Amino acid sequence: MLKPEHLRTLREVIQLGSFAAAANRLGYTSSAVSQQMAALEKKIGVRLFERSAHSVLPTSAAEVLARHAEIVLVDIERMIASVQAVHRGSERQIRLGVFPSFADRLAEVLRRLEPADLAGVRISVAEPSQLIPHLGAGGELDAAIVYQVGNSGLSWPSALSRRWIAEDRYKLVLPASWPDLSPYRAEQLVDLPWIVHHPASSDASFFDSVFARWDLHPRVACHSDDFKITMSLIEAGVGAGFVADLALAGHGPGVVVADVPWLNTSRSVFALVRPDRETARLRALLDALEV
Repeated sequence: MLKPEHLRTLREVIQLGSFAAAANRLGYTSSAVSQQMAALEKKIGVRLFERSAHSVLPTSAAEVLARHAEIVLVDIERMIASVQAVHRGSERQIRLGVFPSFADRLAEVLRRLEPADLAGVRISVAEPSQLIPHLGAGGELDAAIVYQVGNSGLSWPSALSRRWIAEDRYKLVLPASWPDLSPYRAEQLVDLPWIVHHPASSDASFFDSVFARWDLHPRVACHSDDFKITMSLIEAGVGAGFVADLALAGHGPGVVVADVPWLNTSRSVFALVRPDRETARLRALLDALEV
């Protein structure tokens, strides 16, 4: 295998006309250049220079080899530049997944970024169970902001590191058009219509246990796993619901939000991070996202 540095030295010798001039440009000694050319001749089995006491003249073979070497060296330089560009791009880029009701918090933080930094952020919005597979080997995400309610069945690869972001408390939300039910004791809510998560989801299983604990038997008016839809339906008077704080940002006057002590329930919000893709920029963004 020919060494690129030998080809580079040959190119300079041919262009400049002497070992000494090539050595001066490349920062070698003349003897180092001579040794490299001798090694190159030995490797390819062809004499490249006619040597005399006072001069070194390239042979036709050296001229041909130098022309081919120029093409090879340009390709090597392009290859190195491309790899470095990809590396710089991956260092600049942050590929982050978030669950839907965290998107407003993320947008709030992104608004504070400089345009050049914002250009390097790629966002995917989906439920935690949809984001986690994209954190595996060959996945396109560097990190994902996910949540877990109680010990519900969310799982993730052990290779991912976990970083706390927030405890997101659930609130009781009712239509403002309903009669005043304060102080919102559990027994006052027994026969109300409710908007609840779809059956068999991890959130639904957890809140089934909450209803059972307080002997509530909800009359289900609607199933919804989307808090924005849930809030719209509550405002329309369809039913009451339990909604996480992060989804309550900027809610309208058509709902009443009550922080009831007997509920005492939150979901843990945390980042799952691929250790091999954790950069200083990613850590800084996760710092800013902590609530």
